Amino acid sequence: MENIAADKTTLCPSARPESEDSVVFGIISGTVAEPRVAYLKQPQPLTDELIAKANPITPAEIFRTAAPCATKACQHFDGQDCRLATRIIEKLPTVAEELPPCSIRRDCRWWQQEGKAACMRCPQVITDNYNASELAIEVAIPTAN
Repeated sequence: MENIAADKTTLCPSARPESEDSVVFGIISGTVAEPRVAYLKQPQPLTDELIAKANPITPAEIFRTAAPCATKACQHFDGQDCRLATRIIEKLPTVAEELPPCSIRRDCRWWQQEGKAACMRCPQVITDNYNASELAIEVAIPTAN
């Protein structure tokens, strides 16, 4: 992670685990009805060993991962901003009473773009959630430029 921070790379906090240079910054906890991210004190590289420990569950069901923002290669990026971050703050309710203890915040695209509003909603974002609400599904669908 030191290399990422030193390079001032902007991180996507909803990157797929298979993304290059992916790190785990949270573990999915809570309940099936209300899953929540429990943030790690330090991001951890997503290794083959860690992926194997998640089996038979997909890594995105149990880990919240971040990777360098793909910018133009991402369906949520409009050339300047992450539209997913915008939809999250516009449509999802806040779920945190205070700023979560996130280890990637200073490099996070959502934080840089939307600030505290994104962080207060972030704990409810689960990459592979097979029990997602209609609202969560709607927010996750990419919009046209």
